[in-house]
Amino acid sequence: MIVLDTTVLVYALGSDHPLREPCRNLIGAVAAGRIAATTTVEVLQEFTHVRSRRRDRAEAALLARDYLDLLAPLLVVGEDDLQEGLRLYARSERLGAFDAVLASAAGRAGAAAVVSADAAFAEADVARVMPDADGVARLLER
Repeated sequence: MIVLDTTVLVYALGSDHPLREPCRNLIGAVAAGRIAATTTVEVLQEFTHVRSRRRDRAEAALLARDYLDLLAPLLVVGEDDLQEGLRLYARSERLGAFDAVLASAAGRAGAAAVVSADAAFAEADVARVMPDADGVARLLER
């Protein structure tokens, strides 16, 4: 099981970008049952916020619901994840608080990796996969 960060969801539905097609391929593989993936409520909230800055709010909410259906059951972030995420955040120079907690929750859940375009995840205690063509190909080979 892998955990998807907001960047994957945004790029998969975004405009022309080098990561758009690999992210679309990954989402397609999840939909086809070729790879198990999830995310968190917080990631879906962030996706909705980011998407609605440039697009219609109703469309952003609809797309977030589609992702919810695709990625359920969602990874639940609890107090222990927050505690560990805050420890990780305090020792990291680049990892944001949101991402530190996501990395902690993914690690606790035994995720094989967090898939994110955010290079700061390299400072986390869970493997990070870049959602480019090579990274997605490696995920799909597993």
